[in-house]
Amino acid sequence: MRHNKKFNHLGRTASHRDAMLANMAVSLIMHKRITTTLAKAKALKKYVEPLITRSKEDTTNSRRVVFRYLQKKEAIKELFSTVAAKVADRPGGYTRVIKLGTRQGDAAEIAFIELVDFDENMAKTPKAAKKTRRSRKSTKAEATTEAPVTEVPAAEEAKAE
Repeated sequence: MRHNKKFNHLGRTASHRDAMLANMAVSLIMHKRITTTLAKAKALKKYVEPLITRSKEDTTNSRRVVFRYLQKKEAIKELFSTVAAKVADRPGGYTRVIKLGTRQGDAAEIAFIELVDFDENMAKTPKAAKKTRRSRKSTKAEATTEAPVTEVPAAEEAKAE
């Protein structure tokens, strides 16, 4: 039974997994988006989100705690300056995993993981209304309600003359 075994070991020893996730977290912080396998992206999400939460409070202790995981001064500077400033008002969910398909060689599921607040394309586009069967009926109803509205000002103009 798998009681209390919640995280994916990714087929690696504990030290290899820790080093790999630390390197991937540094790359994610520096580049804002990386492409990897889906399993690694999900594991990285669980690894990096508590570090980003910790970076919102810029104290010596929180810098030391994050440095214990990442071990790169440049990544710590980037995390505590630019990333923490952008995610200051966000209560969580700092990363997004988007599936890209399968890899040609071994058919592994590929995904990219990115920091949510740094994707300009997703932030600028407004959400479009879903097209469903009900929405067609509602657009017909809106069209019928719009017609009398245009007729009422014309009738008022005739009365005014």
